[in-house]
Amino acid sequence: QVRLVESGGGLVQAGGSLRLSCAASGRTFASCAMGWFRQAPGKQREFVATINWSGRTTNYAVSVKDRFTISRDNAKNTVYLQMNSLQPEDTALYYCAADIHSADGSTRSGEYDYWGQGTQVTVSS
Repeated sequence: QVRLVESGGGLVQAGGSLRLSCAASGRTFASCAMGWFRQAPGKQREFVATINWSGRTTNYAVSVKDRFTISRDNAKNTVYLQMNSLQPEDTALYYCAADIHSADGSTRSGEYDYWGQGTQVTVSS
């Protein structure tokens, strides 16, 4: 069992930055690939970023590449999402997820086994 708790969401103006955190507990975090996904009202959940177990391999959605950075601290059982140059279209509920069956990251939400409750990010224009 893995419990994930996101934090760091909020309201920010366009062009601003936020740093999301996801604290994991309950299982060996260091062996899991981790991902961030988001869901805007009326839209399907979409992939944002993923990171492998060591943090050496990352992958991003085209829409956030060069603006967002995913990282992890295995000593703290925490994964982060640094979001810069935020735009109104980034407004969504952001979820972190753990894939306990793979050390590599996936862009497919169905590959992930555990999900947090989400943290709201709202970007005003």
